[in-house]
Amino acid sequence: MPTTHNARKASLPLTLAMGAGIALAASLPASADELPKPLQALKQQGLTFHGQFDAPSGLTGYAASARGQTVAAYLTQDGQHAVVGTLINAQGNNVAADTLQKLVNGPKNAKLWDKMADQHWVRDGSADAERVVYTFSDPNCPYCRKFWEDAQPWVESGQVQIRHLMVGVLKPSSGPKAAALLSADNPSEAIAEHYRTDTMPDIKGSDESERHVSENTQLMANNQLHATPVTFYRDDEEVHRVMGAPSPEKLREIMGGEAP
Repeated sequence: MPTTHNARKASLPLTLAMGAGIALAASLPASADELPKPLQALKQQGLTFHGQFDAPSGLTGYAASARGQTVAAYLTQDGQHAVVGTLINAQGNNVAADTLQKLVNGPKNAKLWDKMADQHWVRDGSADAERVVYTFSDPNCPYCRKFWEDAQPWVESGQVQIRHLMVGVLKPSSGPKAAALLSADNPSEAIAEHYRTDTMPDIKGSDESERHVSENTQLMANNQLHATPVTFYRDDEEVHRVMGAPSPEKLREIMGGEAP
């Protein structure tokens, strides 16, 4: 049964062609002053460091973020130089991708997952569906509509419930539209009808629904999420984030398997 819930770039300029894999290593020094000098300089330029890992060819890797982007920094063996960029192996793969996910995105996404659960969201699907997916949705977003359409086989089968956090980020009309959808007698059906036919309920948003939209939008901004949809799902290991309309392969990962 549909329901609502209410509760109170850093650039990557350098690519290194190298081989071998990487492994997690020691944690960062307790004090920023204990970081190697090149990393202190990068920190002053806006990088936040989250963890350290072993890298190939005598390099030491550091998982970092800047303005919402995850980046890797690599310290040379003499400790006197650092590069920021993507470390590529002979197969053309980013050897730090999984490590960056574990050290940066995973913990950040897990914290946001708990915050989303306490926001105002609208459920599409059965409350008994075991798999839960959160997505930030803008009424003017064509990719949000595509994600809603693509997800329906899993939702209608009762396997997945999608919790929409309605926001207003794309156009001046986005916020009022989102608030009006939340003010409908059945917000879940109103959102579905809007994504099916582009129609809106013949009502305006209330002060309460406008507040819900504002809070959801602020949560996006606080977490440096700048486009919709942004979708989160959880597997046995961690919480994952997907930006934009997912590919068929990524959609299956979000939904936990093949379409029924």
